[in-house]
Amino acid sequence: MQFRNRFNRLRLSSLLDYKQYRQLLDDGSSIAPGIYRFTGGIESITDGNMLWVKGDDLTMPISLKKTNCFLFPFHEETGQEAGAPERIRWNHVSTLTEGSKVFIGGQLISQDNRFNFSSTKENPLMVIFYNCRDTDLPHEIIKRARTRGEYWNSATPISLFIGVLSLIYIASFHLGRPAYHLTVITALVAVFIPILPVIPPGLLLTFLYRRLAQDARKLKANWELAKFGLMSDNKQKTPRYAISAYILETFACLLLFSGIIINVVFIFLLLIQFKVISL
Repeated sequence: MQFRNRFNRLRLSSLLDYKQYRQLLDDGSSIAPGIYRFTGGIESITDGNMLWVKGDDLTMPISLKKTNCFLFPFHEETGQEAGAPERIRWNHVSTLTEGSKVFIGGQLISQDNRFNFSSTKENPLMVIFYNCRDTDLPHEIIKRARTRGEYWNSATPISLFIGVLSLIYIASFHLGRPAYHLTVITALVAVFIPILPVIPPGLLLTFLYRRLAQDARKLKANWELAKFGLMSDNKQKTPRYAISAYILETFACLLLFSGIIINVVFIFLLLIQFKVISL
C-alpha cells in the first residue's frame, strides 16, 4: 500500500523538462523546491552509481546509491503482465540494456553546477524500470503492486522442517505418558498444519478461497484505480468496488478456515482409526 500511494503522489508531481530545468538553474538554489518526476530511457551508467536517463528534450543524472529501485516486468509483445514489481539493488542496474524505460520520482539536488535526482532522508528516490507503454504504467502498477497474501517464501522450507521435527520430538517424548495425552494429540495434529489448506477433503474449499481471494484482489485494485482517478467511472463505482472486495474477502477467509477445520477433524479421526492416539 505504501508503494502504491507513494507512486501515485509522484506521478502527480511536476514533470521535469528542459524549460523547467533551465528555470531551476537560473534560480540558483542548491535544492530544487518541490518533488519532480522524469521519464526516459537508460543512456549510460558512470561512476558506478550514477545513472543517466535521456528524456524527450533533457538528459538527467540519477544517483542510485541508497535508492529504492524496482523492476516492473511486462510482456510487451503479448500485452500480458509478468508479475509484481521486484525490488533490485542499485548496483544491479548495470545489467539492464541501454534504452530501457525508467520512471524517476523524488528530490532534485544541485551538484557540480547542475541538478540531479538523489535520495534524501525526507524524500527517498523512487526508480522504476519498466517496458510497458508510458500511459499504461500507472494503471498496471496500481493493479499489480499488491501482495498475494501467500505464506510461502525462501525461509518457509527451513521453518517447516524445523517445526515438524520439533513437533514429532514433542509427541514421541510424551507418547507413553497418560498425563500428556492432550499434548501428544495437539503435537501430531499440528504437524499437518502447513499442508492443511492443500489436502482433501478441505482442498475444495481452499480452491474456492483462492478464486474468491483473487477476485477480491482485482476489486481492490479497481477500487484504488477509481480512487486515484484512473478510471472514468470513479465517482459512481468507488464505494461499490470497496464493499464488494471486503465481502468477497471475508467469505473467502471463511471458506479457508472451514476447510482447515474439516481437515483437522479428518486427520484426528485418521489418527484414532490407526490407533496412533486414543480417546
